[in-house]
Amino acid sequence: MLIYNDNHYHLNYYLLGVNLAKASLLKQLYQWHWISSAICLVGMLVFSITGITLNHASQIEAKPKVERQELATPQQINQQLQTLAEQDQTQQPLPSNVEQWLINQHGIHLSAESQVEWSADEVYISLPKAGGDAWARFSLANSQFEYESTSRGVISLLNDLHKGRHTGVVWQWFIDVFAIACVVFSLTGLFILQQHARRRPMVWPLVSTGLLIPLLLVVFFVHI
Repeated sequence: MLIYNDNHYHLNYYLLGVNLAKASLLKQLYQWHWISSAICLVGMLVFSITGITLNHASQIEAKPKVERQELATPQQINQQLQTLAEQDQTQQPLPSNVEQWLINQHGIHLSAESQVEWSADEVYISLPKAGGDAWARFSLANSQFEYESTSRGVISLLNDLHKGRHTGVVWQWFIDVFAIACVVFSLTGLFILQQHARRRPMVWPLVSTGLLIPLLLVVFFVHI
């Protein structure tokens, strides 16, 4: 009888420890779930809305706004560019003083995605940006500078932010961090569902439905 009581005591103690561990784990899951949901909330709304606009981009009309400038290039800069163009190095960057002139006079900043193309009679600079595009050109023969910037509106800007197109390294880092937060949010939600699955019999059928619907759509309607 004493052995039975002793075993019974140890069993209760073990079950108590298991229940406390489960409660602690569930508490941690809830904590990580609400933290990740708070981080993801605004981003998920924005990415969900831009997912719709991106999916219907061809059906949403946009009126491009074009800004154009044309003026004479300072003689010193034009001569400097002519000298460099004669060296036949098509991939060389712009001189730092020319970049500074673009910033000071026109507010034009070259990004990591900007490309400079050299030829005998001109220097062409592509200036990709989110929500539009731009370019600049030094015409060496007649010492003229041209700049054109096209903006395609807020929807186009949001679509490019969604894709990370021409948005820079910092925004790409944000997308990575946001994606990790979404993974944490989804996985902790899955574990929380698993904890409540016994009392809610529709949990796994609904989870399975969420998996099967896109899978069946891909198999039967997407040409791969």
